[in-house]
Amino acid sequence: MWSIRQRTLRMIMEASLDSYPKEFGAFMKAEKNVIYEIAILPGTVQGDHHTLFYLYNKPIDFSIVGSVHSHPSGVPIPSDADLKMFQNTGPIHVIVGYPYGLNNFIAYDRNGNPVELKVI
Repeated sequence: MWSIRQRTLRMIMEASLDSYPKEFGAFMKAEKNVIYEIAILPGTVQGDHHTLFYLYNKPIDFSIVGSVHSHPSGVPIPSDADLKMFQNTGPIHVIVGYPYGLNNFIAYDRNGNPVELKVI
């Protein structure tokens, strides 16, 4: 089971709101299945309907466990591009949706199946 620190989730929601109406995207770091920090990759491009990660800029850091990005539409359902990225970037992924409250997210595994993410 995965957990995320509430302060980390708040930071994600604030960054998503700050990026609105564009998407926000980052990678998440965890220890013992507790997500405690985000890592923003250099060169990440935020668009109206996409976030582009240049994975060659991703550091070799085994604490990086997956991605987080926002959907300004408010619908936190993964697109086909999201699902492809999930398969290549870790076991846990989070999509947050507008209006970016602490309950406006869904976590997914690398196959796009919803998973429980407990806020601690």
